[in-house]
Amino acid sequence: MKLLHTADWHIGRRLHGFDLTDEQGNAFEQIEAIAKKEQVDGIIIAGDLYDRRLPAESSVAMVNQMLQRLNLTDHFPVYAISGNHDSATRLATGTPWFKQTDLFLHTALSQAFKPVELADTQIFLCPYFEPFDAQQYFDDDSLQHLDQAFARVVDEMKKAFDPSKKHLLAAHFFAAGSSTTDSETNLTVGGLAAVPTDLLADFDYVALGHLHGKNALHMRQARYSGSPVKFSLSEAAQEKGVWIVDTDQTPVKLTFKTLTPIHDVKLLTDSFDHLIHSTDDPAIDHDDYFGITLTDTQPIPNVMARLREVFPKIVTLSRQDGFSTQVRYQGESGQQIRQKAPMTLLKDFYEQVAKEPLTPQQEKWAKTTLKQASEGGQPS
Repeated sequence: MKLLHTADWHIGRRLHGFDLTDEQGNAFEQIEAIAKKEQVDGIIIAGDLYDRRLPAESSVAMVNQMLQRLNLTDHFPVYAISGNHDSATRLATGTPWFKQTDLFLHTALSQAFKPVELADTQIFLCPYFEPFDAQQYFDDDSLQHLDQAFARVVDEMKKAFDPSKKHLLAAHFFAAGSSTTDSETNLTVGGLAAVPTDLLADFDYVALGHLHGKNALHMRQARYSGSPVKFSLSEAAQEKGVWIVDTDQTPVKLTFKTLTPIHDVKLLTDSFDHLIHSTDDPAIDHDDYFGITLTDTQPIPNVMARLREVFPKIVTLSRQDGFSTQVRYQGESGQQIRQKAPMTLLKDFYEQVAKEPLTPQQEKWAKTTLKQASEGGQPS
C-alpha cells in the first residue's frame, strides 16, 4: 500500500490579518497532484482540517469541496481524524454514509479501536481526545493524564492487531521531545500534554498531526507531516510538504514531497533606506509575507505606511535595537478591557495564547474556579 500523509490544513486561518485562502487552495491542488502522480492508494489527514471549532461558512464550503474532490472526483480513499482545532460534532456530520465511498472520518475516541482493514494494512484512526474522554470510555477515573490515557488506548488497539498485516496509526497530539513553533499551542493543558514516544513502538508507522514542521519529531516510524502552509514567522525556514508512506517495504519507506507556496513567509533584516529602494532587487519577491527588522537607530516618520508601499504584506515590524518602530495596531482600549467579565477575559486570553477556544470541559472547570475565587474559597 502507498499512502499520502498530510495534516493541519487549518482552513480559515489568517496570518496576522492576511487572508490565506489562495495559499491554502494552491497547497491543496499540489497535494492532489502529488497523490495522482504517486498513484497512492489512500490519503491520511491527521487532524485540524479547520482552524476553529466554529468555522465560517466559507471555510466549511472549502473543506467540503476538498474532500469531495479527493474522494468523489479522484476516487481516493480518505482516512481522516478530528484535531484539537476541529469541532468533532460538526466534523462528524454525514459520516454514517461516508464509508460507502471509502471516506473514513473518525471524530470520537470509541472509533479508534476498530481499524480500517486493507489488503496488507490495518489503519487505526485515533482523533484528538482529552483524558476525560478516556475516563468515560473505559469507566476509569484513574486516567488523569494523557500519557496514562494513551497507554490504555494503545493497549486496547493492540487487541485488534492482525499479525499478518502492517499496523498504521493516525493521531493528533504532542509527542514528547518534539519541537514547536509559536503558531502551535504552547500550553500543556488537558489533552495537549505530551505522549511518550515509546507508546508508539508497536506501530509500523504513526501519521501525526498537531505540530506544523516535518522535523518536529525524529523517529523512524512516527512523523509529523507538518502544515501545508506557513502560519507564522517562526515557520519561515520550514519546508512544507507531505509524506508518501510505502507499507510494502519493511521498515516502511518514507519519502517527503515538498510544496511550493504562492507567497512565502520570510524574515528580513535591513536598513529602511535599503528596503525602500529594493524594488529592483531580483532576490526579493515583494509580494511575500515579511517579518521585517529595521537596523536603523533613528525614528522614521510614517515608517509602516512607507514600507507597505514596497512590501504590501508586512506581518510584523520591529527594530534591531528593541525600540518601538512607532507601529500602532488596532485593538481594544484599557477601559473596554476593564469592562469585560472575568470569564470573558479568561476565554480571550486562552484563545490568544492557545490559538483555539476553551473546550466545554475546560470552560466548566474555569467557571467553577472563578466562582470559588469570587466567593473567597479555594479551588477543590
